[in-house]
Amino acid sequence: MKFNKLIPELSVTNIEKSKEFYTLLGFEIKYERKEDKFIFLELEGNQLMIEEINDNWNTGELTYPFGRGINISMSINDIDSYYKELVNKNIKFFKELMISKYDVNGKIYFDKEFLVQDPDGYLLRFNN
Repeated sequence: MKFNKLIPELSVTNIEKSKEFYTLLGFEIKYERKEDKFIFLELEGNQLMIEEINDNWNTGELTYPFGRGINISMSINDIDSYYKELVNKNIKFFKELMISKYDVNGKIYFDKEFLVQDPDGYLLRFNN
């Protein structure tokens, strides 16, 4: 298995609830350590780890919504089809499908994207 150089690990309140949510989004479970309540997930090369809160990594009290001030951006090959798939699964969107304009060193990029919020409040941004 190939691991990305950067892989966010999210502390979650209920590993089973999060597992159900992420697999509904289409993430594949690459491996799981049930005894540690840990799951390694992947969707089109986007890798995430989720682990039920265990006080190993906490720097302070975790209160909902988790991950304030951050969103996790993930590229999807066919963003339109993926969005429609999630609409059909009745996923609640934090931000509906939109086109955003970004200036990167004087070059303009248009990014089609949408956001969902996981059960603990983490923002997941999917884009093309």
